[in-house]
Amino acid sequence: MYFASDNWAGASAQVANALLNAGNGSVPAYGADDQTRVAVDWFSEVFEHDVSVFFVATGTAANSLSLASVMKPAGIVICHDVAHIACDEAGAPEFLSGGRLVSIPGARGKLTPDALAAAIARYFPAAVHHGRPVAVSLSQSTEWGTVYTVEEVTALAAVAHAHGLKVHMDGARLANALAFLGCQPADITWKAGVDVLSFGGTKNGCWCAEAVVFFNGKKAEDFGYIRKRAGQLFSKSRFVAAQFQGYFDRGHWLDNAYHANTMAKRLATGISQLSTARILWEPEANEVFAIWPKPVSARLKAAGAQFYEWNPDGLDETEKPRDDEDLVRLVTSFATAAHEVDHFLKALGK
Repeated sequence: MYFASDNWAGASAQVANALLNAGNGSVPAYGADDQTRVAVDWFSEVFEHDVSVFFVATGTAANSLSLASVMKPAGIVICHDVAHIACDEAGAPEFLSGGRLVSIPGARGKLTPDALAAAIARYFPAAVHHGRPVAVSLSQSTEWGTVYTVEEVTALAAVAHAHGLKVHMDGARLANALAFLGCQPADITWKAGVDVLSFGGTKNGCWCAEAVVFFNGKKAEDFGYIRKRAGQLFSKSRFVAAQFQGYFDRGHWLDNAYHANTMAKRLATGISQLSTARILWEPEANEVFAIWPKPVSARLKAAGAQFYEWNPDGLDETEKPRDDEDLVRLVTSFATAAHEVDHFLKALGK
């Protein structure tokens, strides 16, 4: 009953086999191999666009270096209060970019065009004392498991671009968002106004496969140097490339995400039918947020369940747990089995 994080899941068989096959023979290092070139071509095919792709080791590196690529002196990146870059990356985005994060609230983990415009307006007219906004960062899906629609991303990008800001998307769970939306990857990224994407595979079936994707090649001209300076240039790039090839082949990445989302829906439906717990809202991706009495958490963990209690800050007062209750996050993955969900629900209902 592993619902702590999709990072707990291993690599899918298809990705693992591709990784194993990449170990044969000797090839040029640092991305000069054919396998890396093929993987980059896969990205262009997936996004229906000629993209520039740079492999990095972690999602934190992808986010931080993406923001470094758009940074200016005294630059500010606007993000949501609970964005991963603001809460869970130990200051790496600011350290590696040299900029500053300014976070703003929004219901269920989402920014709104009005709130974004108001945040930008605080820095106009420009003054050297206060810094200047250079980018907005969107999480897709969000830290509350919600998903921005194509229309929402387009509207936010329009506000950002009207003020000269770039749009970064943290796509650690982009596949789960796509599985929910049913749209094409291009629709929710460059066609909606995203300039640079942190593309994550690690949470959805890869071992260690993250990438920074630029939809305008000119914006990527300096990124090779940024990546090398940060120690993120793989010498054996083929092993990351192989994972992405296995990941994309025959739509495997979306199949993984559909399964994870389906298991989250199964979990949420089961919880909503119990008198011992309730869900905050219907899951849109692969994260379920539930509330139950505090003793239930201890009982479930004693039975072997793994999950995290969650911080309710930012929730509407009507959504927050009572003092005698826990708010918990339950995350499903490509490896979550239906019987694992059912076992958890049985334990929860006792």
